Amino acid sequence: MDHDVAEQVLPALSLDRKGLSGPALRTFFRISELWRLSVAEQMTLLGLSARSTYFKWKKGSEVALPMDTLERISYIAGIYKALQILLPDEKAADEWVKRPNAAPLFNGSSALERMMSGQVADLFLVRQYLDAERGGWA
Repeated sequence: MDHDVAEQVLPALSLDRKGLSGPALRTFFRISELWRLSVAEQMTLLGLSARSTYFKWKKGSEVALPMDTLERISYIAGIYKALQILLPDEKAADEWVKRPNAAPLFNGSSALERMMSGQVADLFLVRQYLDAERGGWA
């Protein structure tokens, strides 16, 4: 990539990440409350290993999240939305992630257990499963 182009593109990416980070974190922490996730579960879903970073993000410090974290939150928000559509009872939708599931993807475990691998791919697979159950990607 041409050096001048990189200097123009990288600040734009940084600004976009910074602009998305606050709303993304607020959304994530609200979903975490509804799903009754522990701090450890939230950290795994966010791909974090440092508790200090988690608590800095939780308190709302200005941050530009890594693209990986924004991708994770995007999948989690999509999972939440799909559940709200599939299970109009809010309580049932919020509890679904912790319920054992007989679908081959989960093999008797819960969706949350699948997502606890820490891999972005597992968040994607749960999102894909729910979108397929809904009958599309909309």
